[in-house]
Amino acid sequence: MTENPAQQREHDLLRLVSMRMPYGKFKGRVLADLPGHYLGWFAREGFPTGELGRLLALMYEIDHNDLRALLLPVRQSGDTR
Repeated sequence: MTENPAQQREHDLLRLVSMRMPYGKFKGRVLADLPGHYLGWFAREGFPTGELGRLLALMYEIDHNDLRALLLPVRQSGDTR
């Protein structure tokens, strides 16, 4: 079954507050908690392939546009599927 775009966006936000960085300086940190300068480094040097890269790029856009508050309701829901 294919997710519609709204379901995909919801899934991505849930992943940002639950998925942990698998490697590097911030290994183990939740993607939504990565510092902006680290996300900016990926934006300049290139995001990894796959889901991780897509989510890091999304988190970079959220951070760059000062929209981290959008993640508060997702965090508070406790639903980290």
